[in-house]
Amino acid sequence: MKNWMLKGRTGLMVILTGAVLACAPKEQPRRELTTEERIASETILPQDPNMIRTPKGASSLDLETPLRCYVNWSTQEMIKAIPYNMKAFNLVRNGKNDMLPRFEVTGFTFATMPAEKAMYKLIKEAGIKLVAKDAPYASISAENLRGELSEVIGMIADAAEIYYAYDAERKTLTISRKSNFSLYVPKSRPIMLGLLDVLRGSGITDMTTDWADYSVTFEADFELQSKVNKLVSYFEENPSLITFDVNVFRIYPYSKDNDIEWQELLTTFDFGTIKTTKTGVIGRALTTSNDLNISTLRSFLGQQAMVLPVAEGKFVVPNLWFARFDIGKCAARDSIESGLSVLAKASLEHDNRIFSDITLEATNGQITHFNVRSRLGENFMIIGIPNQIFDKNSPRSETIVFMVPRIIRTMKTTQPIRNNL
Repeated sequence: MKNWMLKGRTGLMVILTGAVLACAPKEQPRRELTTEERIASETILPQDPNMIRTPKGASSLDLETPLRCYVNWSTQEMIKAIPYNMKAFNLVRNGKNDMLPRFEVTGFTFATMPAEKAMYKLIKEAGIKLVAKDAPYASISAENLRGELSEVIGMIADAAEIYYAYDAERKTLTISRKSNFSLYVPKSRPIMLGLLDVLRGSGITDMTTDWADYSVTFEADFELQSKVNKLVSYFEENPSLITFDVNVFRIYPYSKDNDIEWQELLTTFDFGTIKTTKTGVIGRALTTSNDLNISTLRSFLGQQAMVLPVAEGKFVVPNLWFARFDIGKCAARDSIESGLSVLAKASLEHDNRIFSDITLEATNGQITHFNVRSRLGENFMIIGIPNQIFDKNSPRSETIVFMVPRIIRTMKTTQPIRNNL
């Protein structure tokens, strides 16, 4: 293979310099649209009602439902300890990636250029074809790169934050911004749910969960891969997990002219039952003692309104991480709140205090946000979310989100672990 020689100073320098600007084509004079073209461009065509689609029943099949969408409100454990096998964590990159030819590279140097051009310059002498899936990539410079071909390709790929895969049969090197990974985790259902909720909190929605071998398969770029590696490292420290039991329901006042009189909570329950209140952009967050629980709350509201259940379930938040619970996973398909999500970042403080950063989000954006500080054993709920956000035909009705935080202590072990419910 051709060697690249460099006179003068030696050493390695790989600098990320940003994307290369492409030359802009000469602007063409705009042609005025005809009346017919303007009407066509402004017309929104309705969807074909006869279009063949996957039935809703098949689309709604979710393997997490038996684990996620049930809460035993009568026997809740405030603190639970679960063992897990640390060796079970493993992040594996999927796909074919053969060994590159054994060539020695000496003094490979190039000025600022996109990574795909640098790769092409490097491998063309070896007769290897290059496929750049989503170029252009970041521009880099390098001086006096040395080592085996695989090492130098790895240096360029790392500098540009791209992945590469080699097909020896076709002598083709493929590069791209994303790659497919499988994350294998301990056979613990709370840990598995926690990882899924964190991945969704990171914006990953297209992933496949295998409950037989406890793995999650997804596509990731360099930034997301780094986050996942940090999450795996986090479990090496025997972390605490915070799990939220959630109940969502809708209330319709018996009187169409009056709102729910939440002030009557203070006469129905002893003073001190409601610990704090906090006002958000929309709605209010209340922290309460367990005297005001899901059962007593429904009994109180039943005197003023019709109470309709929407969904209940649980999600797990590793301490100081960000997780997401999609209410639609546990709600009826035709529920007006099916697009509602609860996003949470929680931290465990001294004396078993929990600081929760809670956001309610709909498909068209954030609805409201609260910071809630509570003690273990206390509940909190978000009231005053108008159903008109979801359905314009529901004046004075509200959606209520009731949440109970609990703690899971984790303990590392090297012994095989049975599945934890």
